[in-house]
Amino acid sequence: KMLGRVLCTVLFVGALPPPAAASQGHISVVLLGATGDLAKKYLWQGLFQLYMDQVSSGHSFTFHGAALAALEPGQRLMFDVLKKLSCPPDEAPNRCAVLKDQFLKLSQYHQLKAAENYTALNREIETLLRQEGLREAGRIFYFSVPPFAYTEIAGHINSSCRPRAPAWLRVVLEKPFGHDLHSAQQLAAQLAGFFREEEMYRVDHYLGKQAVAHILPFRDQNRQFLDPIWNRHHVERVEVVLKETVDAKGRTSFYEQYGVIRDVLQNHLTEALMFLIMELPANVSSAQEVVQHKLQAFQSLWGLQRSSAVLGQYQAYDSQVQEELQEARGYVSTTPTFAGVLIHSHSPRWEGVPFLLTSGKALDERVGYARVLFKNRAYCPQSGTLRDAGHSQCKPKQIIFYFGHGALNTPAVLVSRNLFQPVMPKDSWKEAGARSDLHVFGQPLSDFYMYSPVKERDAYSVLISNIYHGRKDFFITTENLLASWAFWTPLLDSTSRQPPRLYPGGVENQQLLDFEMVAGGVAFTLAEPAELLNPGGQVPSDFRAIQSKFRQSPLVSAWAEELIAQLASDMEEAAVRSVARSGQFHLALSGGSSPVGLFQRLARHHYGFPWQHSHVWLVDERCVPLTDGESNFLGLHRHLLQHVRVPYFNIHPMPVHLNRRLCVEEDGGAELYAKDIAALVANASFDLVLLGVGTDGHTASLFPRSEHGLDGAATVVLTESPVKPHQRMSLSLPLINRARQVFVLVLGKGKHDITTLLSRVGHEPRKWPISGVSPSSGQLVWYVDYEALLG
Repeated sequence: KMLGRVLCTVLFVGALPPPAAASQGHISVVLLGATGDLAKKYLWQGLFQLYMDQVSSGHSFTFHGAALAALEPGQRLMFDVLKKLSCPPDEAPNRCAVLKDQFLKLSQYHQLKAAENYTALNREIETLLRQEGLREAGRIFYFSVPPFAYTEIAGHINSSCRPRAPAWLRVVLEKPFGHDLHSAQQLAAQLAGFFREEEMYRVDHYLGKQAVAHILPFRDQNRQFLDPIWNRHHVERVEVVLKETVDAKGRTSFYEQYGVIRDVLQNHLTEALMFLIMELPANVSSAQEVVQHKLQAFQSLWGLQRSSAVLGQYQAYDSQVQEELQEARGYVSTTPTFAGVLIHSHSPRWEGVPFLLTSGKALDERVGYARVLFKNRAYCPQSGTLRDAGHSQCKPKQIIFYFGHGALNTPAVLVSRNLFQPVMPKDSWKEAGARSDLHVFGQPLSDFYMYSPVKERDAYSVLISNIYHGRKDFFITTENLLASWAFWTPLLDSTSRQPPRLYPGGVENQQLLDFEMVAGGVAFTLAEPAELLNPGGQVPSDFRAIQSKFRQSPLVSAWAEELIAQLASDMEEAAVRSVARSGQFHLALSGGSSPVGLFQRLARHHYGFPWQHSHVWLVDERCVPLTDGESNFLGLHRHLLQHVRVPYFNIHPMPVHLNRRLCVEEDGGAELYAKDIAALVANASFDLVLLGVGTDGHTASLFPRSEHGLDGAATVVLTESPVKPHQRMSLSLPLINRARQVFVLVLGKGKHDITTLLSRVGHEPRKWPISGVSPSSGQLVWYVDYEALLG
């Protein structure tokens, strides 16, 4: 009776309370991947810390290490790790020795490879409970295994190793949780087939770091000081940074798949940012409230574009990949090992405040922090000596959550003395003594109120303790996970082929990775040295020349993000020119997914656009209510109109919903729109019409073999689409061809076939309506990205 022997021994040396305390029940902890790196470095130590903390709690424990290795070698490997476990410095040596001995006796190794192994483990746990006369409290399964193994293991646990009710089950999952939004959705759906949401604990170990975990409590306890200043009127910028001196050696297989954005920014740094910018819940201890406020913060973020990021790669990375993955000499990886990303929010609190997330390997120091820098309106005419006093209003004002390492080498919370003296919980944080020899961001520590933890704890120990207590606010829910991937995936897609800037590594990087905010995006401050770009100094020869005409009209081509930036600039130029000429600008916009990035770019970067003098019309509309997710107008409103100052009466949605009916011919919606155009647009000639192209060659809602709109006198028509919703309203081809300028935007690989076809065919609007676009006295310009043009 293993457990009974352990209890007796521990009672004998006085480490446990009387046996009655064991009545709270038994907990079995199963560590899958028990001999892997993470388990060796952190997880076994975290489990031992849990045992030391909870040995007197009334729960009894057994610890089951599991891996694929056979019993003898697996057991030997596991116990080699367990023998090296250590106690905190403040633990009495005698008690430490006893607890370590008991922990080893309560730990055993299992080979978990096939279904029968899980059945055997379940039988063993149940036998132990029966023999010892214990009630089962719950089971913890910690997945320290690659994510491809999750589904199979989840199936075995669900079918063979669940505890009997009312005991609980807690399943702990390590990142990566997917590679992008689609893979994360797939993994989430698979796991949901085996476990309930409340049973799953997705670990982001940064949430266990003491400085990160204290961001929300700090904001809550200091509301009186922060409420007036935690907003765009007072905050200059927010930075979340993780710098590493190590490179990816030994991990290139993982890094080639994931890169720095997936490894660090999408999870650790984003989570810290959310704690800083989310609206504060009424109860910061409520996991449900925290998650809901985080989701609202995600929804307030602008979508990321290629220009939102700068990417780098340390020079030795390619050779490390060649060596470790047996890639051919000359193999070139575009995996970034450094990234700086600019994020903006359109929430009323944070609009206009830049959030900068930065991380990289082979940098000059190891440090992590979240920093809120406040605007400083003070000017101090006094001498330098007075100005350097700790409370001088001219000194920078900031709050720093210091994750660890770096100059301080400890987690810390720092608040500028010229801001306020914060409220800090005395049981867990202590004020640190001033040290004149240390500086943070160029300032002596005496300029700050600085607090460090009373007892420094490893992140995994904190998280394992929270799993034991069932505290879910330190873990990533499915909703939270998918919201993060939805935010980051477009940037990952748009930069997947972007060659990163090469940097030598360490202190030699000097200013090579410095970047600055430019036109709503970020760019490296210094030009890349020629010798880093190309060791031979030769111009690479693998480029293609692209003709500047398409279907006898001007062609603008670039990668999608650069193309959209150019199109937005050209639209602003056309608008300014039109307003100078006639005092107004009439713009007709298409719906669909292609122009979304354009709308966001116009809203975020083109503050000189003369919206006050612009009229916005629709090229086409689906016959759905304007509040329906399929509505072109709703998409236009969401991504553009609600963010710019267009006069209310200058916005002209198509009247598809009249008399509580959708697109009924006798209601005359098309005629109404035609009359509005005739009344407001001189000669019914729009200044600019933006069109797209469907894979079948349709444009606006003019489809191949359309009965209406390809010719004739009608200017606005009802049409039928081959896909749902079938009914549409559209500007006619003759009306489009009366415009002063027509811009056609074509994006993505999916449009390559139709782009190739259109380059060869003539004027055949009945087969391909877009081929009929030919302004009678205006200009047609094609904006086609490289993927659509070259495939």
